[in-house]
Amino acid sequence: MSKPVLLVVAHGSRDPRHAATVHDLVRQVRARRPGMRVEAGFLEFNLPSVSGKLESLAAEGVRDIVALPLLLTRAFHAKADIPSVLSQAPARLRIRQAEVLGPSPLLTSALERRLYEAGLSPADKSSTGVVLAAAGSTDPEAIAVIADIAREWRRTGWCAVRPAFASAGSLPRTGEVVESLRALGCARVVVAPYFLAPGRLPDRVAREAGGADLLAPVLGAAPEVARVLLSRYDAAAAVSALAAVGA
Repeated sequence: MSKPVLLVVAHGSRDPRHAATVHDLVRQVRARRPGMRVEAGFLEFNLPSVSGKLESLAAEGVRDIVALPLLLTRAFHAKADIPSVLSQAPARLRIRQAEVLGPSPLLTSALERRLYEAGLSPADKSSTGVVLAAAGSTDPEAIAVIADIAREWRRTGWCAVRPAFASAGSLPRTGEVVESLRALGCARVVVAPYFLAPGRLPDRVAREAGGADLLAPVLGAAPEVARVLLSRYDAAAAVSALAAVGA
């Protein structure tokens, strides 16, 4: 039985850096798994659209697809938008939606590596407070996941790790958390953006991080992200294979 096609489902953005990051990540995944077909589709703003990519794959004779949300939390897009688009796919396609990327210890490792790449020293860890700057959401599950990540990351030896959010309606904001970590007595305060690609919200985080000592880049096409992506694909593909055997 041939392996399912991996369709990476990205949100899309008017910012060209978003699509460029998605395509960089797809290239990295292809390089790590030669012989496996990996495609990308976007929910909005960019082409190819998810629906258009599904149509073209069906026209080629593809049967099995793992659709993997390129998302860090399981919020509205993963729970509603993506299932809605997938439900309208050509009937010949067998599609399994994989889990979102986060949370994962690999992603936390990538966040930490980005901080060190930006100039932080590992020796500074115990005296450094970290602002874990995420997108934010109206979904309480997604907010709780970010809080859990911050709590677990703090246990690896940081002075403190506290979440902040960039979207309207989600509190606290990055600048507020920078100030709270200063007040807590952390010798230095750094901001770790928990985003996959540059764009409007990461830019907002950067503007609000002026009081911090250091701002790391977004995760981007980090090797850890590619590894998590492949592990989510493998889990979904294994379930698909079991279902096919039992059919």
